[in-house]
Amino acid sequence: MLKSLQMIQCDILNLLYPNLCAACKSYLAIGEKIICISCEFKLPQTNYHLNKENPIMKKFWGRLSLLHAASYYQFLKTGKVQRLMHELKYRNNTNVGERIGELYAYQLKQDEVIFASADLIIPIPLHYKKLRKRGYNQSDYFAKGLAENLKIPWSNELVERTVNTDSQTGKDRMQRWENVEQIFKAIETDTFTDKHVILVDDVVTTGSTLEACAQSMIKQWKCEVSILTIASAV
Repeated sequence: MLKSLQMIQCDILNLLYPNLCAACKSYLAIGEKIICISCEFKLPQTNYHLNKENPIMKKFWGRLSLLHAASYYQFLKTGKVQRLMHELKYRNNTNVGERIGELYAYQLKQDEVIFASADLIIPIPLHYKKLRKRGYNQSDYFAKGLAENLKIPWSNELVERTVNTDSQTGKDRMQRWENVEQIFKAIETDTFTDKHVILVDDVVTTGSTLEACAQSMIKQWKCEVSILTIASAV
């Protein structure tokens, strides 16, 4: 009898607050988490982590020395990946970032690429004013999901964004670089000398923000850097 009542309560909760896939908005089946299994397989994965001459690495050629760089998904202006990014960035659905980090970490471990043996994960920081307005940094949750499943520590306290820059939307490559140059500050420490640090963000377009942040880490820590993002703009 008690079990029947619990099932009825669960059905009522599901009716009032349906458990939907963050990508396609279909009902999640038992055992599915945040993103349905169909979307997990059908979302446009890049597999860039398998190729060190992928388009993300090429963005930084001649600009930044990286061990590796990759993105999980291809980002289009319409589609399920954009919906995931909107859920994460503007609808306070931080579970999306953490779940994507978990899924990507599983893939990186399976393929035994260099990311799985890194020493630290750092999310691109937000300026404190933007962080206060939004309430959270979406990249923190992607970093957390990666870190927990790769068994690598992560921190959002080692790099500071010192300048609150304008939005990057609508800027060309040079304008984006001028907008972010010298806006990051890594804390002074020799703890990460010769260590491998993964810098993570939600979406990479020109890469200027990632480049500026990575440069500050390399300069201050004398470390090696890789880059991972949830998605890459086509």
